[in-house]
Parts: sequence; structure tokens; C-alpha cells
Amino acid sequence: MENKISEIIALLDLDNKLTLEEIPDIDLYMDQVIQLFENKYAETKRNDEEKILTKTMINNYAKGRLFFPIKNKKYTKQHVLLISLIYQLKGALSINDIKKILDQLNEKIVNDQFQLDNFYESYMQLLDVNAKNFKIDVEDCAKDVTNEIAQYADEDATYLEKLLLITSLVNMSNFYRRAAELLVDKIENSKSDKPD
Repeated sequence: MENKISEIIALLDLDNKLTLEEIPDIDLYMDQVIQLFENKYAETKRNDEEKILTKTMINNYAKGRLFFPIKNKKYTKQHVLLISLIYQLKGALSINDIKKILDQLNEKIVNDQFQLDNFYESYMQLLDVNAKNFKIDVEDCAKDVTNEIAQYADEDATYLEKLLLITSLVNMSNFYRRAAELLVDKIENSKSDKPD
């Protein structure tokens, strides 16, 4: 199983990320934003039918006020950075939760001339750390599963081993998602505690 885990981790392409340098400093039309994401993340799609980003998605993000309003149908570099964050967050959080956590950031960008580039660079640094930790965690999980499955004298042991690994990975994913949701609630609660 350990060799297969290394293959699976390699297929995840964990080092693939949209860096600041890859985002143009000029404003982009929606089709250009979509193309940027498609080009960057095409290899991460589960199948050919899956879409990375669509006009409908971007319009829904705009209507839901997940990012500050665009001007002249063009998206600034800051919009693209926010869309990149949304793209990553939507795998684990609801759109409503994403809006809650990005509201204050959007306000800072609009009102304080907040340098989103610096924040995004910090996010990129942590992404690298998270990818390294993930590899170690998944390899450790696979070892635990292999040890656990050794007690089964079953002709379907390979299937059962994969099933146990899937359930273990999903459990870990759920733990992380629930922790993130609790932090979302703390952000929301701290906003409501502020005096008007």
C-alpha cells in the first residue's frame, strides 16, 4: 500500500498553486480569469467533464458578495487573488461560510488599501508547509491501515485495506473541516460582539 500511496500523492500535484507571479498586473475579463484557472488547475480535475471555474460560479460569487464589486466588467489582481482563495475554500466550506470569513477582508481591501499580495504570499507559504505535512500524515495513515488490515485473513484484503484508508482519510478531512467551521463561527461571533 505504501508504494501506491506515494503514487496517489504524486497524482494530487500538491505543489501546483496559482502564484502571485502568474497573475497579471493588468485587469482581466471574466473569460481571461476562467482561462487562467483552467490552465493552472487542469491536471487536478477528477475527469474531463469537471469545470475548474465557470461564468456562473464567478457570477454567484459576485452576487453573494464574496468579493468586492468589479468595475467595467474587469477583474483586478486582488479579485483574482480572492477568487483563488474562494476556489480553495469551497472544497470544504459552504459559500455562506466563505462569505462570512471574507467579508472583513473585502472591507479591509476597499477601505484600508490592504495589501492582499502580502497576505496571499503568506497563504502560499503555508500551503507548502501543509502539503509537506499532508504527505507525512497520509503515509502514516497508510501504515496504520496496513497494520490494522494484517489481522484479516480475507481474499478481499486489498479491497478492505483501500476501504479502511478511504474512511480514515475522510475522517481526517471531516476533523479539519469541523475545526475550520468552528473558527468560522468564532469570526462571525467576534463580528457580532463589536460595538456599533
